[in-house]
Amino acid sequence: MSYKLSIVIEKDEAGYYAYAPDLEGCQTQGETIDEVMANIKEAIELYLETLTKEEIKEATSKEILTTTLEVQIA
Repeated sequence: MSYKLSIVIEKDEAGYYAYAPDLEGCQTQGETIDEVMANIKEAIELYLETLTKEEIKEATSKEILTTTLEVQIA
């Protein structure tokens, strides 16, 4: 079965940090975008294996939309 989940990736001094907001505690890191993407995919798969079908349905039924907003401070 295939699921869609939102993930957040942030760049930091060590590389990249990724987490799935809908899956509490599901996070990882990597030195490159490709590495962090592979790591978060694996982390999500392992996390979902611990949930019941109902819990998976609840966690994957949300959609998070993000954008960038420029703010000026006087």
